[in-house]
Amino acid sequence: MLLDTASLYFRAYFGVPDSVRAPDGTPVNAVRGLLDFIGRLVQDHRPDELVACMDADWRPAWRVELIPSYKAHRVASPHEGVPDEEEIPDTLAPQVPIIEAVLDALGIARVGVAGYEADDVIGTLAGRATGPVDIVTGDRDLYQLIDDKRGVRVLYPLKGVGSLHLTDEAALREKYGVDGPGYVDLALLRGDPSDGLPGVPGIGEKTAAKLLDAFGDLAGIMAAVDDPRSKLTPSQRKRLDEAREYVAVAPTVVRVAGDVPLPDFDPALPTGPRDPAMVDALATRWGLGGALRRLLATLQQ
Repeated sequence: MLLDTASLYFRAYFGVPDSVRAPDGTPVNAVRGLLDFIGRLVQDHRPDELVACMDADWRPAWRVELIPSYKAHRVASPHEGVPDEEEIPDTLAPQVPIIEAVLDALGIARVGVAGYEADDVIGTLAGRATGPVDIVTGDRDLYQLIDDKRGVRVLYPLKGVGSLHLTDEAALREKYGVDGPGYVDLALLRGDPSDGLPGVPGIGEKTAAKLLDAFGDLAGIMAAVDDPRSKLTPSQRKRLDEAREYVAVAPTVVRVAGDVPLPDFDPALPTGPRDPAMVDALATRWGLGGALRRLLATLQQ
């Protein structure tokens, strides 16, 4: 089981009231919500291995170089010569180090690699896996990894983190008309304002799906642009032709990396805390006793 950790603690933050606070008044709603969600995932799915994948670099320079608008609207306040910081709620930012400390004390593997997003870590781990993989994410970009033959599926939170939609190839085809790899082409044609991806103007999700159904893939669509006999409408042909520069680089930006140089780590699901004293200290400092007891009880089952 691979966790897109940031997407999950964002959802926990907005799904759990900020009245959930530490003894000193610091909000810990994202921490508590994430711990309870991990406990529920373990209880319901009993994974052999669990990895909390992290955004060591939420806006990698190699993606920005290709598409400068990539996540540009999320930059807090740009400063020349230093990495861009993501704009996140003031009461969430201080909770991220607490989440990291708690995961480490519990012994839940936490992996992030400089120059890469959590998506890329997930893509690399999913590609290396020898058995079934459940990816837990609120980011549809990871639908591209779905592969029934290899047992790779996505568990997508529908509301907060309370319920999950199991997405496999059948669900993907039913909703979007594409398979996992085809989702990359669909996403880049459609665009994604939340990631600063412009897409091809005038080509929405339904039109992108129809084009992929008619011409197979992005290469087939662009070949049709150059074929006067193809059944593209004049406006589609014009828009795709004008978007050639974007279409040439977008696949590299949208496709998750599968070759991240991962550090050595133990993905085995712990049955007890790696550092019991630290778990106790964190529980006391941040008022996490109930959430940690529930999670530890689940891990020990």
